[in-house]
Amino acid sequence: MPLSSPLNVPPRDVPGPLIAPTETAVDSAAGHKIMQQLIHLRWIAVVGQIATIVFVTQVFRIRLPIAEMCMVLAVLIAFNVGSHLRWHEKREVSYPELFFALLVDVAGLTLLLYFSGGIVNPFAFLFLLQVSIGAVMLRRRGAWAIAGITLLCLSGLAIHSLPLQWPFDPERGIESLYIQGMLLCFALNGGLLVYFITRIMSSLRDRDAQLAELRQRAVEEEHIVRMGLLASGAAHELGTPLATLSVILGDWKRLPEIRKHPDLLEEVGEMQTQLARCKSIVSAILLSAGETRGESSKRTTVRGFLDTLVEEWRASRQVEAFEYTNAIEPGLPAVFDETVRQMIWNVLDNAFEASPAWLRFEAQRDDSRLVLRVSDRGPGFDPDILAQFGKPYASSKGQPGRGLGLFLVVNVARTLGGSVVARNREEGGAVVELTLPLASIDSGSGVQV
Repeated sequence: MPLSSPLNVPPRDVPGPLIAPTETAVDSAAGHKIMQQLIHLRWIAVVGQIATIVFVTQVFRIRLPIAEMCMVLAVLIAFNVGSHLRWHEKREVSYPELFFALLVDVAGLTLLLYFSGGIVNPFAFLFLLQVSIGAVMLRRRGAWAIAGITLLCLSGLAIHSLPLQWPFDPERGIESLYIQGMLLCFALNGGLLVYFITRIMSSLRDRDAQLAELRQRAVEEEHIVRMGLLASGAAHELGTPLATLSVILGDWKRLPEIRKHPDLLEEVGEMQTQLARCKSIVSAILLSAGETRGESSKRTTVRGFLDTLVEEWRASRQVEAFEYTNAIEPGLPAVFDETVRQMIWNVLDNAFEASPAWLRFEAQRDDSRLVLRVSDRGPGFDPDILAQFGKPYASSKGQPGRGLGLFLVVNVARTLGGSVVARNREEGGAVVELTLPLASIDSGSGVQV
């Protein structure tokens, strides 16, 4: 009787080096899972083989070399125990190691067939299962090697094997024990192949989806780099005209004609305020690009940073009703740079554009995460926008070039190991929830975007 150990692949992972050497991190985890599945299925095969030996010897009274077959099973059990101990500690699986594991299954099947009739054993066709496993899981050369080795083993069994003491009576048709064994072998082969191949194809589709997502992320990050270069260049070019305007406004403010008119003097002062804000924006762009204008990241607390951020944002926005709740405990240290500040401002600005009459900003700590929640009473997100949330130029404002704010928010949060989730409120409006790991903004690491 034969030993069969089909390689049952987890539906979410396929070992990359055996199919397409693309993502090492995904491949390593997938290879380890497959090796674990192979170990588990080998246990099932050993148990099934023992049950088969007991059944054919006790029910059909067929004589088998029990001692020799038990030795083969003992070796497989010892190999499986060693494999379990090894792969329980070591998580990386190399291509030769998986190839060797499949060779062990082929060798076990060959030896058990040798002691049970060789090629005349109807279960000899289970070699096709091993070939199919190799064709799906191994590289081209490895798959051909498994096919060649199984062919050599089958040829050797046709020449040398211990005779099987059973009535070889194919002329009895379906009543023949040999025909029944062939039908059972075909059922096993067909069932396991359908089950195995369908799961492999599902795994390949999932893996392709993961790779497509990684490629999309790479494209988005390249898009951000281009935007950063353009923004940095624009900031450099804006420096000179802004400085010139600052000097001109200072001269205007000292002119007697303007000083005599309080309204004009107030307007010049407002222009200087807005000009100072423009300089601050330019400084923020250069700071994010690593070219500071004198400012730098400061050590502070999460609560203090958010309080200051909200105070500055409210001073430059005429929101009618603004609800702010900061539930972060005092003294929690952090290092924030301008990128994080601008990310939160973008979320607030988008909510303000949708709902200038009312806005709510909540901050709280959830274990090791910082959770920031911005709510508004605007029209909410369209279903199509929610489905593409965080994609560039996905905006309901209907204007060219819009939608980049939330795109940058999502990518900055992802770079920090966090996430951004958007949903519509049942009572109207929308909620954008931003989650950041506290480890990415602690006082030891700072923020690296």
